Amino acid sequence: MLILAGFTALVAWLELYHWKLPKDHPLRSLSLLHTSLSFVLSLLLVFRTNTAYDRWWEGRKLWGGLVNSSRNMAIKINALIPVTHKEHRDFFRKAIPLYAKILKSHLALETTRLELDSEAHPELGNLDYSKHLPNQVAMLIAKRLFRIQQEGIITPEQLLMLNNELNNFTDTCGACERIKNTPIPLSYSVFIKKFIFIYSVTLPFGYVFNLEFWAIPVVLFIFFVLASLELIAEEIEDPFGGDENDLPLEKIVGTITRNIEECLA
Repeated sequence: MLILAGFTALVAWLELYHWKLPKDHPLRSLSLLHTSLSFVLSLLLVFRTNTAYDRWWEGRKLWGGLVNSSRNMAIKINALIPVTHKEHRDFFRKAIPLYAKILKSHLALETTRLELDSEAHPELGNLDYSKHLPNQVAMLIAKRLFRIQQEGIITPEQLLMLNNELNNFTDTCGACERIKNTPIPLSYSVFIKKFIFIYSVTLPFGYVFNLEFWAIPVVLFIFFVLASLELIAEEIEDPFGGDENDLPLEKIVGTITRNIEECLA
C-alpha cells in the first residue's frame, strides 16, 4: 500500500505539474474503463470468497457431525456395556477421542494434501506411521466392537447400531480429505491477483484528473478492499490449518474428549 501510495503521488505530480495534461486528455477515459471492469472484478471476488467460505463452512459441519457421532457412540456404549467390563469401557473412552485427535493432526499436515503419510507423533501410541492413521484407529475400534459381540456382551443388532456411528467417523475423514486434497485451482487465484494488480495500478491515471492528489487515499482504499477480499478467501479456503481464522479444531477435539469422559467415566 505504501508503494501504491508513492506511485499514485508520482502519477499525480507528473500529470498535474510535469506533463500538464489537459482535462480532455484520452487518459481520462480510463475511469470509464475502470467503471466497466469493476463489475466484472466484483463478480470474480464474490465467487472466490463464496467458494472459500463454502469450504470453511463444510469443514465446520463435518466436524460438528464428528462431535455428534462421538457422543452417540459413547452414549450407546455406556448403555450397552455394563460397568463391570471396565477394560472395554476404558478402551472406548480413550479410542473415540483419539480418532478426533489423529484426524486433526492428519488434516493439519501439509503432506496430507499430497496424500503422503505423516511422521511419528508420540501421542499416537503404537500405530504404524507409514499407513493411514485415522483408518488404523477406526480398525481398532471395529475390532473391539466385533470382539465384544463375540463375547456375548452385545447382540448383532446392537453391533450394527454401533457400527453406523463408526461409519460416520470414516465418512467425515473422507469428506475432510476431499476438501484438503482439492484446493481452488491456482490459475484462478493467480488470475484474480493479476486482475487486482493491473486494476489498482491503472487507477491513478484516470482518477488524478478529477481528484488530483486526493486520488491517493481513494486508490489506497479501493486497493485495500479488493486485496483484503482476496487474502480472506486465500486464508479460509484450507480450514484445517493453524491460521487464526481456520476452524478451532483444538477446541472441538477438547469438547469431544470432555464429553466422552463424562459418558464413560
